[in-house]
Amino acid sequence: MCCRVSPAHKTKIVEAFKARGHVVAMTGDGVNDAPALKRANIGVAMGITGTDVSKETADMVLTDDNFASIVSAVEEGRIIYSNIRKFVFFLISCNIGEILIIFIAMLAGWPMPLRPVQLLLLNLVTDGAPALALGMEKGDPDIMKRPPRPTKEPVINWEMQIGTLVQAVVMTAGVLMSYYWAMNRYPNNIDHAQTVAFATLCMSELLRAFTARSEHYGIFSIGVFSNKWMVWAVLGSAALVLLVIYVPILQPFFDTTPMSLEDWLHAIPFILMASVAAEITKVYIRKKAEKIAQAAARA
Repeated sequence: MCCRVSPAHKTKIVEAFKARGHVVAMTGDGVNDAPALKRANIGVAMGITGTDVSKETADMVLTDDNFASIVSAVEEGRIIYSNIRKFVFFLISCNIGEILIIFIAMLAGWPMPLRPVQLLLLNLVTDGAPALALGMEKGDPDIMKRPPRPTKEPVINWEMQIGTLVQAVVMTAGVLMSYYWAMNRYPNNIDHAQTVAFATLCMSELLRAFTARSEHYGIFSIGVFSNKWMVWAVLGSAALVLLVIYVPILQPFFDTTPMSLEDWLHAIPFILMASVAAEITKVYIRKKAEKIAQAAARA
């Protein structure tokens, strides 16, 4: 703790912390605090007792002069950043999976498992609505107990890289196996086999959206229905997929055919593969993160 610190010393303290790689927040209300407020990563001035100089210099003004508001602001910032990561994670893993599905099918010499119009519908609606709903997440229960992330850590860190790889590979495998089964089941009806692949991919990604709501906690830990926006987004997207498959007037536009109960029963295991893999990956990442944190604490 530093007492009776001069303006020059305040600035040196801020610079010393920044030199060690810390993100520095400086609070102040007087004219003598202005240099340090300017040098800090985030300067916070008091809105009630603060001078005009400190308010103009600071990056943020605390209107109620209550330091507890800073904690709330930090929490909200962490939630926003976490939701951005979830949004990016979900879209990247799904889109890479879609690319691999088409690419591997081409290498295998199979007919395309998805029509261009089906991919367009998938990206505009089935991917988009759940991804937007991820931005409404309340954050993990321990979000304020986690240590600050490294300043140079990218958005796509090692945890997201592992999760993306697992999701892309498992989702690709599930859809292609479902498509292979459908091609053998309906050898003279490629439209039906493509419809099965399309439905498998859509439902797999919609269920995957629920698991993407947290990078560390299981879906049952945070509550399956705790994000009402996600529930509505998934239900709406699923309803649209069913309309495209079963409404006769829409079938010619999307090259779909009605799926039987047997088709859905065979597709369910493939639909669940990505979500189950996501939950297992969380356990691995959580344990590895704990080991890294313990090693850092010992160092």
